[in-house]
Amino acid sequence: MTSQFSKKSEAWSARFSEPVSDLVKRYTASVFFDNRMASVDIQASLAHAEMLSAQNIISPQDYADIERGMRIISEEIAAGQFVWQLDLEDVHLNIEKRLTELVGDAGKRLHTGRSRNDQVATDIRLYVRASIDNIVELLRDFRLALLDLAEKNSETILPGFTHMQVAQPITFGHHILAYVEMFGRDTERLIDCRKRVNRLPLGAAALAGTSFPIDRERVARTLQFEEVCFNSLDAVSDRDFAIEFCAAAALIMTHISRMSEELIIWMSPRVGFIDIADRFCTGSSIMPQKKNPDVPELARGKTGRVNGNLIALLTLMKAQPLAYNKDNQEDKEPLFDTIDTVIDSLRIFTDMAGGITVKADAMRAAALQGYATATDLADYLVKKGLPFRDAHEAVALAVRNCVALNCDLSDMSLDTLQQFSNLIEADVFAVLTLEGSIAARDHLGGTAPKQVKWAIQRVRGILQ
Repeated sequence: MTSQFSKKSEAWSARFSEPVSDLVKRYTASVFFDNRMASVDIQASLAHAEMLSAQNIISPQDYADIERGMRIISEEIAAGQFVWQLDLEDVHLNIEKRLTELVGDAGKRLHTGRSRNDQVATDIRLYVRASIDNIVELLRDFRLALLDLAEKNSETILPGFTHMQVAQPITFGHHILAYVEMFGRDTERLIDCRKRVNRLPLGAAALAGTSFPIDRERVARTLQFEEVCFNSLDAVSDRDFAIEFCAAAALIMTHISRMSEELIIWMSPRVGFIDIADRFCTGSSIMPQKKNPDVPELARGKTGRVNGNLIALLTLMKAQPLAYNKDNQEDKEPLFDTIDTVIDSLRIFTDMAGGITVKADAMRAAALQGYATATDLADYLVKKGLPFRDAHEAVALAVRNCVALNCDLSDMSLDTLQQFSNLIEADVFAVLTLEGSIAARDHLGGTAPKQVKWAIQRVRGILQ
């Protein structure tokens, strides 16, 4: 005799003598955040159904009915007409239940030879794979926007800093190219991560595989996976691919955060190196003069959130015995939040890069402070034959004299400079200029405008 409870929609209801409480349903349900995987769930289910039909596990008519039903479901979801039910717990059971309503027993046969364990692992991999492809393209767009900014400022001089102290003159284009390189490595990490994401778990079933004569390689080809997961226990239970993605994402956000910090400093009126377009800033509710760089500030804050997501996933996985455990349901929200945050940040920063106004005069004035050409004077003495340590000492004494006189190295007379080394001649003033300093660093990776322009073209060639 069929119990009243067994008529309910839960896939396991016949095993239990009482229904799941409403509190537990809410606590354990994931449908209201994992329904974003609906399209990849349908994609994977169709590949699975096609294989079942090819292997004569289900009939060609069943496969045709499943295809028809999934097409209707896709249209309902796209139109916002699909009704997501909490009682059905997750995206997978919601779609399966609707499919069964539409095509009858064929819908019930779809789950032959698979488990929700390998089903969800496949869906997540498909979703992360698509997200990686999206983010790689966004990184390309962002790097191109930064190249445009660098190209416009390949000869704009500003002070380079170490320890937040004026160090040596550099070009603003060279400074921006540093971020181009960082985001380039971020791209490389994602492309490498994709190789480990792109492995098919489907066919592992719950944990041990299936007794049906499935063809996993066929499904892998259909879904464009590079290979299958070769151990069924590992296939359903590990989320290291998601953790690796989140680690790469955390590095992207770290680089965005470092850039944000500099944009915030540069925009401060006390520095005044740049201005950010109004559409990326807000005012104050009380101080009418304020223009706050909210976008870079918020990105700096969101970096902590993405870092936290990485730690959450590492902690989630650290003590799980094999194979699948319900803990893994908690992988999705931090993963999805990381994807959304990185995508949104890259889109807005790409736009914002084109809205940066560079204040070249302020940059140049700052480069004239802090004795930025001191190293050039030391190099000059070395080229004249003085050992570097002796040259370093001589220039340090010259700087101390400048501090006392409140002047720059280039402001001192030749006679005064010669008090610190008799090797100094009239040609010294050419190396004490900002232009002379940056032009002298004309080598691969240097800040000379010629090298900056070459570096820009090199990266453009790679991206285009």
